[in-house]
Amino acid sequence: MRALRNLKLLSAALLCVAIIGTAGFHYIEHWSWFDGFYMVLVTLTTIGYQEVHPLSQVGRYFNVGLILTGVGLVFLILGALGQALLEFEFNNYFGRRKMEREIARLKDHYIICGAGRVGRAVARQLESKPAQFIILESNEAKALRIRQETDWLVVHADATLEAQLLAAHIHEAAGLVAATTTDATNTYVVLTARSLSPTLKIIARASEEGAEKHMRTAGADQVISPYGFAGFRIAQAFLRPHIINFLEVALVRSDELNLELEELTIEPTSIYVGKDLQSSGIRHDLGITVLAIKREGEEMKYSPAADALLSAGDHLIVMGEPARLRELEILAGAKK
Repeated sequence: MRALRNLKLLSAALLCVAIIGTAGFHYIEHWSWFDGFYMVLVTLTTIGYQEVHPLSQVGRYFNVGLILTGVGLVFLILGALGQALLEFEFNNYFGRRKMEREIARLKDHYIICGAGRVGRAVARQLESKPAQFIILESNEAKALRIRQETDWLVVHADATLEAQLLAAHIHEAAGLVAATTTDATNTYVVLTARSLSPTLKIIARASEEGAEKHMRTAGADQVISPYGFAGFRIAQAFLRPHIINFLEVALVRSDELNLELEELTIEPTSIYVGKDLQSSGIRHDLGITVLAIKREGEEMKYSPAADALLSAGDHLIVMGEPARLRELEILAGAKK
Protein backbone atom coordinates (compact mmCIF):
# COMPACT_ATOMS: atom_id res chain seq x y z
CA MET A 1 0.00 0.00 0.00
CA ARG A 2 1.18 3.50 -0.79
CA ALA A 3 0.20 4.82 2.65
CA LEU A 4 2.24 2.12 4.34
CA ARG A 5 5.31 2.99 2.26
CA ASN A 6 4.90 6.65 3.18
CA LEU A 7 4.61 5.70 6.83
CA LYS A 8 7.90 3.81 6.69
CA LEU A 9 9.70 6.72 5.01
CA LEU A 10 8.36 9.25 7.51
CA SER A 11 9.29 7.03 10.45
CA ALA A 12 12.83 6.69 9.10
CA ALA A 13 13.04 10.49 8.70
CA LEU A 14 11.82 11.00 12.29
CA LEU A 15 14.44 8.58 13.58
CA CYS A 16 17.13 10.55 11.75
CA VAL A 17 15.83 13.80 13.29
CA ALA A 18 15.93 12.23 16.77
CA ILE A 19 19.53 11.09 16.26
CA ILE A 20 20.60 14.49 14.90
CA GLY A 21 18.80 16.28 17.77
CA THR A 22 20.43 14.13 20.43
CA ALA A 23 23.87 14.68 18.90
CA GLY A 24 23.17 18.42 18.52
CA PHE A 25 22.38 18.95 22.19
CA HIS A 26 25.36 16.83 23.16
CA TYR A 27 27.88 18.78 21.07
CA ILE A 28 26.32 22.28 21.19
CA GLU A 29 25.26 22.37 24.85
CA HIS A 30 27.70 19.70 26.08
CA TRP A 31 24.90 17.71 27.69
CA SER A 32 25.07 13.98 28.33
CA TRP A 33 23.70 11.70 25.62
CA PHE A 34 20.72 10.78 27.77
CA ASP A 35 19.86 14.44 28.53
CA GLY A 36 20.05 15.20 24.83
CA PHE A 37 17.77 12.29 23.97
CA TYR A 38 15.34 13.26 26.75
CA MET A 39 15.17 16.84 25.43
CA VAL A 40 14.44 15.54 21.91
CA LEU A 41 11.71 13.25 23.27
CA VAL A 42 10.07 16.08 25.21
CA THR A 43 10.23 18.38 22.19
CA LEU A 44 8.87 15.94 19.60
CA THR A 45 6.01 14.71 21.79
CA THR A 46 5.00 18.34 22.56
CA ILE A 47 4.58 17.43 26.24
CA GLY A 48 5.75 20.88 27.30
CA TYR A 49 8.07 20.09 30.18
CA GLN A 50 10.69 22.67 30.98
CA GLU A 51 14.12 22.49 29.39
CA VAL A 52 16.47 19.89 30.85
CA HIS A 53 19.13 22.60 31.19
CA PRO A 54 19.10 26.27 30.20
CA LEU A 55 19.77 26.65 26.48
CA SER A 56 22.32 28.97 24.94
CA GLN A 57 21.33 31.25 22.06
CA VAL A 58 22.76 28.76 19.53
CA GLY A 59 20.96 25.96 21.34
CA ARG A 60 17.68 27.82 21.03
CA TYR A 61 18.17 28.27 17.27
CA PHE A 62 18.90 24.56 16.98
CA ASN A 63 15.83 23.69 19.05
CA VAL A 64 13.60 25.86 16.83
CA GLY A 65 14.73 23.88 13.80
CA LEU A 66 14.17 20.63 15.71
CA ILE A 67 10.65 21.69 16.67
CA LEU A 68 9.65 22.71 13.14
CA THR A 69 11.09 19.57 11.56
CA GLY A 70 10.35 16.97 14.21
CA VAL A 71 6.85 18.02 15.24
CA GLY A 72 5.91 18.39 11.59
CA LEU A 73 7.07 14.84 10.94
CA VAL A 74 5.11 13.57 13.96
CA PHE A 75 1.87 15.04 12.60
CA LEU A 76 2.61 13.69 9.13
CA ILE A 77 3.17 10.23 10.62
CA LEU A 78 -0.15 10.39 12.48
CA GLY A 79 -1.87 11.34 9.22
CA ALA A 80 -0.14 8.56 7.28
CA LEU A 81 -1.06 6.06 10.00
CA GLY A 82 -4.72 7.03 9.78
CA GLN A 83 -4.60 6.81 5.98
CA ALA A 84 -2.97 3.37 6.14
CA LEU A 85 -5.62 2.05 8.52
CA LEU A 86 -8.41 3.50 6.39
CA GLU A 87 -6.85 2.07 3.20
CA PHE A 88 -6.45 -1.34 4.84
CA GLU A 89 -10.08 -1.46 5.94
CA PHE A 90 -11.24 -0.19 2.54
CA ASN A 91 -9.24 -2.79 0.61
CA ASN A 92 -10.19 -5.52 3.03
CA TYR A 93 -13.90 -4.81 2.68
CA PHE A 94 -14.01 -4.38 -1.08
CA GLY A 95 -11.49 -7.20 -1.61
CA ARG A 96 -13.78 -9.53 0.30
CA ARG A 97 -16.80 -8.40 -1.69
CA LYS A 98 -14.90 -8.88 -4.97
CA MET A 99 -13.87 -12.38 -3.93
CA GLU A 100 -17.45 -13.27 -3.03
CA ARG A 101 -18.61 -12.14 -6.49
CA GLU A 102 -15.86 -14.18 -8.19
CA ILE A 103 -16.77 -17.29 -6.19
CA ALA A 104 -20.45 -16.84 -7.05
CA ARG A 105 -19.59 -16.90 -10.78
CA LEU A 106 -17.55 -20.12 -10.59
CA LYS A 107 -18.68 -22.96 -12.84
CA ASP A 108 -16.81 -25.87 -14.43
CA HIS A 109 -13.86 -24.79 -12.32
CA TYR A 110 -11.18 -26.68 -10.42
CA ILE A 111 -10.79 -26.71 -6.66
CA ILE A 112 -7.19 -26.88 -5.43
CA CYS A 113 -6.95 -27.89 -1.79
CA GLY A 114 -3.61 -26.71 -0.46
CA ALA A 115 -1.32 -23.90 -1.66
CA GLY A 116 1.99 -25.68 -1.24
CA ARG A 117 4.48 -26.30 -4.03
CA VAL A 118 2.27 -28.89 -5.73
CA GLY A 119 -0.89 -26.82 -5.41
CA ARG A 120 0.82 -23.72 -6.80
CA ALA A 121 2.29 -25.72 -9.70
CA VAL A 122 -1.22 -26.98 -10.57
CA ALA A 123 -2.54 -23.41 -10.38
CA ARG A 124 0.14 -22.14 -12.79
CA GLN A 125 -0.72 -24.82 -15.34
CA LEU A 126 -4.45 -24.13 -15.08
CA GLU A 127 -3.80 -20.41 -15.38
CA SER A 128 -1.89 -20.95 -18.63
CA LYS A 129 -4.81 -22.86 -20.20
CA PRO A 130 -6.63 -20.65 -19.05
CA ALA A 131 -9.07 -22.44 -16.73
CA GLN A 132 -11.02 -21.22 -13.73
CA PHE A 133 -9.84 -22.41 -10.32
CA ILE A 134 -10.07 -21.63 -6.64
CA ILE A 135 -7.47 -22.45 -4.00
CA LEU A 136 -8.49 -23.44 -0.47
CA GLU A 137 -5.64 -22.91 2.01
CA SER A 138 -5.94 -23.58 5.74
CA ASN A 139 -3.02 -21.30 6.64
CA GLU A 140 -4.41 -17.76 6.72
CA ALA A 141 -1.01 -16.04 6.40
CA LYS A 142 -0.05 -18.13 3.37
CA ALA A 143 -3.43 -17.55 1.73
CA LEU A 144 -3.09 -13.79 2.21
CA ARG A 145 0.48 -13.75 0.87
CA ILE A 146 -0.38 -15.69 -2.29
CA ARG A 147 -3.43 -13.53 -2.87
CA GLN A 148 -1.25 -10.42 -2.70
CA GLU A 149 1.44 -11.86 -4.99
CA THR A 150 -0.90 -13.24 -7.68
CA ASP A 151 -4.30 -12.70 -9.28
CA TRP A 152 -5.47 -16.11 -8.12
CA LEU A 153 -8.67 -16.71 -6.21
CA VAL A 154 -7.30 -17.91 -2.86
CA VAL A 155 -9.55 -18.45 0.15
CA HIS A 156 -8.60 -19.16 3.74
CA ALA A 157 -10.59 -22.36 4.26
CA ASP A 158 -10.34 -25.90 5.61
CA ALA A 159 -11.02 -28.23 2.67
CA THR A 160 -11.86 -31.15 5.00
CA LEU A 161 -15.09 -29.38 6.01
CA GLU A 162 -18.20 -29.91 3.92
CA ALA A 163 -19.32 -26.30 4.35
CA GLN A 164 -16.06 -24.97 2.87
CA LEU A 165 -16.28 -27.25 -0.19
CA LEU A 166 -19.92 -26.29 -0.71
CA ALA A 167 -18.93 -22.62 -0.52
CA ALA A 168 -16.42 -23.33 -3.30
CA HIS A 169 -19.32 -24.62 -5.46
CA ILE A 170 -18.12 -28.22 -5.51
CA HIS A 171 -21.35 -29.36 -7.20
CA GLU A 172 -20.51 -27.20 -10.23
CA ALA A 173 -16.77 -27.95 -10.29
CA ALA A 174 -15.00 -29.86 -13.07
CA GLY A 175 -12.43 -31.39 -10.74
CA LEU A 176 -10.73 -31.28 -7.36
CA VAL A 177 -7.07 -31.58 -6.42
CA ALA A 178 -6.16 -32.74 -2.89
CA ALA A 179 -2.66 -31.26 -2.60
CA THR A 180 -2.13 -30.51 1.09
CA THR A 181 1.16 -31.41 2.74
CA THR A 182 -0.04 -34.53 4.59
CA ASP A 183 -1.49 -37.77 3.27
CA ALA A 184 -3.99 -38.00 6.11
CA THR A 185 -5.46 -34.59 5.29
CA ASN A 186 -5.59 -35.40 1.58
CA THR A 187 -7.39 -38.66 2.29
CA TYR A 188 -9.97 -36.84 4.40
CA VAL A 189 -10.39 -34.16 1.72
CA VAL A 190 -11.03 -36.87 -0.89
CA LEU A 191 -13.52 -38.62 1.40
CA THR A 192 -15.43 -35.42 2.08
CA ALA A 193 -15.43 -34.32 -1.56
CA ARG A 194 -16.59 -37.71 -2.81
CA SER A 195 -19.47 -37.77 -0.36
CA LEU A 196 -20.63 -34.40 -1.69
CA SER A 197 -20.11 -35.10 -5.40
CA PRO A 198 -20.10 -38.78 -6.48
CA THR A 199 -19.20 -37.96 -10.11
CA LEU A 200 -16.54 -35.31 -9.54
CA LYS A 201 -13.06 -36.10 -10.87
CA ILE A 202 -10.67 -36.11 -7.92
CA ILE A 203 -6.87 -36.27 -8.12
CA ALA A 204 -4.86 -36.60 -4.91
CA ARG A 205 -1.22 -36.05 -3.98
CA ALA A 206 0.46 -38.82 -1.99
CA SER A 207 3.83 -38.71 -0.23
CA GLU A 208 3.97 -42.23 1.18
CA GLU A 209 3.64 -45.32 -1.01
CA GLY A 210 1.00 -46.89 1.22
CA ALA A 211 -1.26 -43.85 1.08
CA GLU A 212 -2.40 -44.48 -2.50
CA LYS A 213 -4.59 -47.43 -1.52
CA HIS A 214 -6.38 -45.43 1.17
CA MET A 215 -6.95 -42.46 -1.13
CA ARG A 216 -8.42 -44.64 -3.86
CA THR A 217 -10.66 -46.31 -1.30
CA ALA A 218 -11.77 -42.86 -0.15
CA GLY A 219 -12.78 -42.04 -3.73
CA ALA A 220 -9.81 -40.57 -5.59
CA ASP A 221 -9.86 -41.21 -9.35
CA GLN A 222 -6.11 -40.81 -9.58
CA VAL A 223 -3.28 -40.61 -7.06
CA ILE A 224 0.05 -39.02 -7.97
CA SER A 225 3.26 -39.17 -5.97
CA PRO A 226 5.56 -36.21 -6.75
CA TYR A 227 8.53 -38.16 -5.38
CA GLY A 228 7.79 -41.24 -7.45
CA PHE A 229 7.34 -39.13 -10.56
CA ALA A 230 10.58 -37.26 -9.85
CA GLY A 231 12.46 -40.55 -9.49
CA PHE A 232 11.03 -41.86 -12.75
CA ARG A 233 11.92 -38.65 -14.55
CA ILE A 234 15.49 -38.65 -13.25
CA ALA A 235 16.01 -42.26 -14.33
CA GLN A 236 14.55 -41.58 -17.78
CA ALA A 237 16.77 -38.51 -18.12
CA PHE A 238 19.71 -40.95 -17.98
CA LEU A 239 18.18 -43.68 -20.13
CA ARG A 240 16.15 -41.68 -22.68
CA PRO A 241 17.35 -38.08 -22.41
CA HIS A 242 16.07 -36.92 -25.81
CA ILE A 243 12.57 -38.27 -25.21
CA ILE A 244 12.38 -36.57 -21.81
CA ASN A 245 13.66 -33.33 -23.29
CA PHE A 246 11.08 -33.46 -26.09
CA LEU A 247 8.21 -34.14 -23.68
CA GLU A 248 9.34 -31.35 -21.36
CA VAL A 249 9.45 -28.86 -24.22
CA ALA A 250 6.13 -30.04 -25.64
CA LEU A 251 4.33 -30.00 -22.28
CA VAL A 252 6.02 -27.20 -20.34
CA ARG A 253 7.94 -24.96 -22.75
CA SER A 254 5.82 -25.41 -25.87
CA ASP A 255 6.52 -21.85 -27.06
CA GLU A 256 10.16 -22.82 -27.72
CA LEU A 257 9.18 -25.64 -30.07
CA ASN A 258 5.97 -24.09 -31.43
CA LEU A 259 4.30 -27.43 -30.77
CA GLU A 260 1.76 -28.46 -28.17
CA LEU A 261 0.28 -31.69 -26.92
CA GLU A 262 -3.45 -31.34 -26.44
CA GLU A 263 -6.50 -33.42 -25.59
CA LEU A 264 -9.67 -32.67 -27.54
CA THR A 265 -13.16 -34.16 -27.48
CA ILE A 266 -15.27 -34.85 -30.57
CA GLU A 267 -18.68 -33.34 -29.85
CA PRO A 268 -21.90 -34.89 -31.26
CA THR A 269 -22.33 -31.86 -33.54
CA SER A 270 -18.78 -32.01 -34.94
CA ILE A 271 -18.14 -32.30 -38.67
CA TYR A 272 -15.77 -35.18 -37.90
CA VAL A 273 -18.40 -37.59 -36.54
CA GLY A 274 -18.58 -40.66 -38.78
CA LYS A 275 -15.43 -39.81 -40.75
CA ASP A 276 -12.17 -41.69 -40.67
CA LEU A 277 -8.87 -39.97 -39.90
CA GLN A 278 -7.78 -39.79 -43.52
CA SER A 279 -10.96 -38.18 -44.84
CA SER A 280 -11.22 -35.84 -41.85
CA GLY A 281 -8.23 -33.82 -43.09
CA ILE A 282 -6.84 -33.41 -39.58
CA ARG A 283 -3.41 -34.49 -40.71
CA HIS A 284 -3.43 -33.30 -44.33
CA ASP A 285 -5.25 -29.96 -43.96
CA LEU A 286 -4.22 -28.88 -40.45
CA GLY A 287 -0.87 -30.60 -40.14
CA ILE A 288 -1.85 -32.13 -36.80
CA THR A 289 -0.71 -35.58 -35.70
CA VAL A 290 -3.23 -37.78 -33.89
CA LEU A 291 -1.21 -39.76 -31.36
CA ALA A 292 -4.07 -41.68 -29.75
CA ILE A 293 -7.84 -42.05 -29.56
CA LYS A 294 -9.65 -42.85 -26.30
CA ARG A 295 -13.24 -44.02 -26.57
CA GLU A 296 -15.44 -44.49 -23.52
CA GLY A 297 -15.36 -48.09 -22.29
CA GLU A 298 -12.45 -49.05 -24.54
CA GLU A 299 -8.69 -49.12 -24.24
CA MET A 300 -6.76 -46.21 -25.68
CA LYS A 301 -5.68 -46.77 -29.30
CA TYR A 302 -2.17 -45.50 -29.90
CA SER A 303 -0.98 -44.38 -33.34
CA PRO A 304 -4.42 -45.04 -34.90
CA ALA A 305 -4.62 -46.14 -38.53
CA ALA A 306 -5.82 -43.83 -41.29
CA ASP A 307 -9.14 -45.71 -41.55
CA ALA A 308 -9.95 -45.35 -37.83
CA LEU A 309 -13.48 -43.93 -37.51
CA LEU A 310 -14.21 -40.92 -35.34
CA SER A 311 -17.29 -40.99 -33.11
CA ALA A 312 -19.00 -38.51 -30.82
CA GLY A 313 -17.37 -38.51 -27.40
CA ASP A 314 -13.96 -39.67 -28.66
CA HIS A 315 -10.99 -38.07 -26.93
CA LEU A 316 -8.12 -37.27 -29.29
CA ILE A 317 -4.54 -36.91 -28.09
CA VAL A 318 -3.00 -34.64 -30.71
CA MET A 319 0.20 -32.70 -31.37
CA GLY A 320 0.63 -29.66 -33.57
CA GLU A 321 1.11 -25.92 -33.81
CA PRO A 322 -0.90 -23.96 -31.23
CA ALA A 323 -2.86 -21.98 -33.83
CA ARG A 324 -3.80 -25.15 -35.72
CA LEU A 325 -4.85 -26.84 -32.50
CA ARG A 326 -7.23 -23.96 -31.78
CA GLU A 327 -8.76 -24.48 -35.25
CA LEU A 328 -9.17 -28.20 -34.57
CA GLU A 329 -10.76 -27.44 -31.21
CA ILE A 330 -13.38 -25.33 -32.96
CA LEU A 331 -14.00 -27.93 -35.65
CA ALA A 332 -14.28 -30.70 -33.06
CA GLY A 333 -17.36 -28.96 -31.72
CA ALA A 334 -18.67 -27.44 -34.97
CA LYS A 335 -21.95 -28.46 -36.57
CA LYS A 336 -22.06 -30.63 -39.64
